[in-house]
Amino acid sequence: MPIIVPVTAPAPVRAYSGFDYVTVDAEHRKVYAAHGGSGRLLVADADTGKVICQVRVGPMHGSAPDPATGDVYTGNGTDRTVSKVDPVACKSTTDVDVAGPIDAITYDPFYHRIYADEDGGNRVFVIDARTMQRVGTVTLAGHDEEYLVVDPVTHVVYQNVPDLDEFVEIDPKTMRVFKTVKTPMLVSNHPLQYDAMYHEVVVGGTNGVLAVYAPSGRFIAQTTYPSHVDQCDLDQKRHLLACAGRGTIAVLRLHRNAAPTLVASLATKHPIHTLAIDPKTGYIWAVWASANGSGDFLQRFRLTS
Repeated sequence: MPIIVPVTAPAPVRAYSGFDYVTVDAEHRKVYAAHGGSGRLLVADADTGKVICQVRVGPMHGSAPDPATGDVYTGNGTDRTVSKVDPVACKSTTDVDVAGPIDAITYDPFYHRIYADEDGGNRVFVIDARTMQRVGTVTLAGHDEEYLVVDPVTHVVYQNVPDLDEFVEIDPKTMRVFKTVKTPMLVSNHPLQYDAMYHEVVVGGTNGVLAVYAPSGRFIAQTTYPSHVDQCDLDQKRHLLACAGRGTIAVLRLHRNAAPTLVASLATKHPIHTLAIDPKTGYIWAVWASANGSGDFLQRFRLTS
């Protein structure tokens, strides 16, 4: 049976406390983590694990790399801004104001658009990454938002709405919601991913249920996984979904038109709730701030064969 094992010991990073979403730029070999307690973006080398720098941007929650340029965009929480960051120079180069606090963000390289959802609100702000100007606002029915992803083929945006136990689909041309999909088996939708090869939406609730839907809204299957998962990240090549919540890392394998299956899980004994999986190496990157105040850490894990 596969198991999840650490590749490196926990690497201490300058302690500011409080992490949120983690992302990996596989092309430019960078790991990004929102170090929200400090208002900084943590930048690490995806091959060595070395922390390169921490860039002050604001009390951020999410980041989204541009695979073409290597720049990374950050959603800066209550500062109500989105920033473009040069991770080589380790500095923020451009900021754009938005009308609300930002939680998660995603980037569509086809339209050169940044989508940033409103933390505790009902809007998704749309920003042109070439001009760093806001070009639209999508208004939703709910008043809570949690994670969003883009279909790389159709460019439809999928957005979780936890307070209504649903996700919505946003048309990139009209920048309006065109479909609402109820997820009655889930409580407070949190993780959300899209498998581009299987053409399936994978969405989880804090109640320990993970559900799979077709883009049409057709329910496919469901399974159990650890409760109170905050972030899941999908390795599109291997169809492996890495999830984190309350210190547990779980890896599930997606199957076409079927329920995901649990491959392995690990109780880390650390307050890990966010992570990302590197699609090049399959390594899992996790961050946490110790509950006892002993420090903030970055660590790399792998799934054994």
